[in-house]
Amino acid sequence: MRASWAGVALAAGLLFSTTGCAGLDGGTSTTVGAPHAANTAAPSKQEAKPLPMGLDPAADRDPFPSTYKPLPSRPTAIVGANVLTATGQEIDNGVVIMSGGLIAAVGPAGTPVPEGADVVDGKGRWVTPGVIDGHSHLGVYPSPSVPALSDGNELTDPNTANVWAEHSVWPSDPGFDRARAGGVTGLQILPGSGNLFGGRSVFLKNIPAITAQAMKFPGAPYGLKMACGENPKRVYGSKGRAPSTEMGNVAGYRKAWIDAADYKRRWDDYRAKVGRGEKADAPKRDLQLDTLMGVLNGEIRIQNHCYRAYEMATMIDISHEFGFHIAAFHHTSEGYKIAPLLAKEGICMHTWADWAGFKMESLDGIQANAALSHRAGACVIIHSDDPVITQHLNQEAGIAMGAGNRIGLNITPGEAIAWITLNPAKAAGVADKTGSLEVGKMADVVLWSANPFSIYAKADKVFLDGALVFDRKDPRFQPKSDFELGQPGEGAFQ
Repeated sequence: MRASWAGVALAAGLLFSTTGCAGLDGGTSTTVGAPHAANTAAPSKQEAKPLPMGLDPAADRDPFPSTYKPLPSRPTAIVGANVLTATGQEIDNGVVIMSGGLIAAVGPAGTPVPEGADVVDGKGRWVTPGVIDGHSHLGVYPSPSVPALSDGNELTDPNTANVWAEHSVWPSDPGFDRARAGGVTGLQILPGSGNLFGGRSVFLKNIPAITAQAMKFPGAPYGLKMACGENPKRVYGSKGRAPSTEMGNVAGYRKAWIDAADYKRRWDDYRAKVGRGEKADAPKRDLQLDTLMGVLNGEIRIQNHCYRAYEMATMIDISHEFGFHIAAFHHTSEGYKIAPLLAKEGICMHTWADWAGFKMESLDGIQANAALSHRAGACVIIHSDDPVITQHLNQEAGIAMGAGNRIGLNITPGEAIAWITLNPAKAAGVADKTGSLEVGKMADVVLWSANPFSIYAKADKVFLDGALVFDRKDPRFQPKSDFELGQPGEGAFQ
């Protein structure tokens, strides 16, 4: 096999590496009362035996575990740059120190640099956390866009909660490399939006790899992709089956959650009986209902494609009816209409700067959507849903910030940078580990050539866990996927 992705690590003289429920003890019979009253003995407890592997949904909640290994790194200090931490802080002439794969220090000029650390001159440049694309289809709808690789939507049933996006991810998608050149260090890969329930999402770290597991963010919770609006009713209505209307969509959601609640009850009853030492038959495992039960148990986060305000309000009502929480709405063209409700519910909103009007449900999208919603207290995210926009999320955020500032909202760079870093990490459930420049978090860092919200800004250097994974001026740190080798324009990042 030709060594394609090893270029980054070879520059450092190293190669990339990717490297039963216990049963309850049974009790013993005891005799109570007089010796002749042996018939009053307590019944013996049924010894609980583990179910065979794969039949208990709680036995192994991560059957496709991450094999992600941080790349080798050296202590590195970026000095003299303008620093946006994504916590609201802006530091002129600041210092960011990475060591052991983590952020070791962030501070003003004069912050001590460890002896022996590599020092990067950031004068005139800007430092931010790594960009996180909270809505991506890279790997599942990769380039080249051909049927053989188009694996993002299982359009065979309105409810395909049983499928997992990671099983369609093609790590050789050149889009991952292009996104990295745009500063993207993390991505949430989602199934498409043709179904009411599209399946599980997966959160990836954007390193060159051979397998999806090698990119899989360790410990990141799964998401469940749901979809409102035009897509499900169009896909299935055209086949002469439900849903064909918005009320059919809602009926489909409610039926699925009723089935999931019943499934959860049966498993809860089974475990309670086993816990009491009673004989019990386990329910038959159902992969579709496993995912929905995971939502009801608070283990899986809802990621809901939904454009219009009234539809989002309906989905919130459904979440209250069945007792789950929606982590984020995606696309959210009318988020500004219900931003106070989103803030009250603690629901993040993914959107674009000016991608609107391309279909009826996006007709009321406006450029100031993100800024207005941010000012109303909502958790705002700028996402891509596109292999080109993902390369320019910093500029997409700049467009949204500028639109808000033109109407007097005074959004600062220190605020807006969270739209593409910390907030998508929050929505995906990984903000405790990445998304901001805070001591102890993963050293996912971008050094920009200029203010990142400028149309002229480019990612000069990108670090993942403190390891240099992209350098615009050094071809050794411009990885290429196997698919691109020998093709015209391979690795064209300029």
